[in-house]
Amino acid sequence: MYDFDHVPSRFGTNSLKWDVKEGELPMWVADMDFPAAPEILAAMEERLRHGVFGYSDVPESWYDAYIDWWRSRHGFTMEKSWLIFCTGVIPAISSMVRKLTTPNEKVLINTPVYNIFFNSIRNNGCRPLECPLIREGKSYRMDMEAVEAAMADPQCSLMILCNPQNPTGIIWDMDTLGQIGSLAKRYHVTVIADEIHCDIVRPGKAYIPFASVSEECREVSVSCLAPTKTFNLAGLQTAAVSVPDPFLRHKVWRGLNTDEVAEPNAFACVAAEAAFTKGGAWLDELCAYLFENRRIAEERIRERMPRISVTEGDATYLMWLDLSALGMGSVELQRLLRERTGLYLSEGSIYGKGGEGCLRMNLACPRERVEDGLDRLESFMLGL
Repeated sequence: MYDFDHVPSRFGTNSLKWDVKEGELPMWVADMDFPAAPEILAAMEERLRHGVFGYSDVPESWYDAYIDWWRSRHGFTMEKSWLIFCTGVIPAISSMVRKLTTPNEKVLINTPVYNIFFNSIRNNGCRPLECPLIREGKSYRMDMEAVEAAMADPQCSLMILCNPQNPTGIIWDMDTLGQIGSLAKRYHVTVIADEIHCDIVRPGKAYIPFASVSEECREVSVSCLAPTKTFNLAGLQTAAVSVPDPFLRHKVWRGLNTDEVAEPNAFACVAAEAAFTKGGAWLDELCAYLFENRRIAEERIRERMPRISVTEGDATYLMWLDLSALGMGSVELQRLLRERTGLYLSEGSIYGKGGEGCLRMNLACPRERVEDGLDRLESFMLGL
């Protein structure tokens, strides 16, 4: 029903991703090349035709859209009082680092992990406390002994949990999430669960909301939610935080309002509502398309680029490539790959410990571009 093979050119649209030289192929930053679902565009067009774009409030229907989506898609029922609008997940995380810590405290992260977490921590006067994931074969697991040791540090007051995990694509299981919640409760650590990638999962798989696992998880958590990765709406600045505990919720709400990141623009709620109430069919077809892209890429790399190891992930449209067998750092790998082939991937070192020698590849584009990217990657490998 939906066409993911033919997309408009993004050159000349002030796109961060496509601000590249002629002939280069950007498959780095985590946005998709697909237009938003037609149902979302129709809702935005209706709002545009109204013609008046004054200050906006958050309507009751926005809360209903979030609650109904998480209940029907993820089996978790949130309450209206838990939800607070915010302009983005990263603005919210930065605000919470400021509000929920004191200067020079430590914030626990499991690396390799989304690089902007480092910015949110350091820019707001705290120190990243890296707790590297353990690589097992072609997957990763949490090092729970290291997590406990980190949380036991009195200077560690906050953890940022990426669920599902970016860049590896791992969906954390209930046991892992439950252990994190239990340890956080024991050591008085607040867990910010960044769940922005939660809807992009392999067909037949499901992510587990951190706050759904146990009462302990609910008490210690702030969940960051948004339609932006799922429906390619990042430029609209629309997201939410869900905070079950009333005392913690007040502190988060106060921080978001103090930092002026809790008011919607004229399209933010309209687009989010349309996504969550009318975008289900589009998303189902999108996930099928994306994971077929992934299957093609994994098969091609396995058969023709054996020196690359692909992490087996069931979430996100990102593929984590381990090229450490080449004996080069990821910055050098990324530079040479781009210079020689025009393929632009993200270097793994920016994701912290465990990222060296790795590259991240974005598969959220038409299949023809995926094939082009694989051709360029293979050409690079053959030339080494």
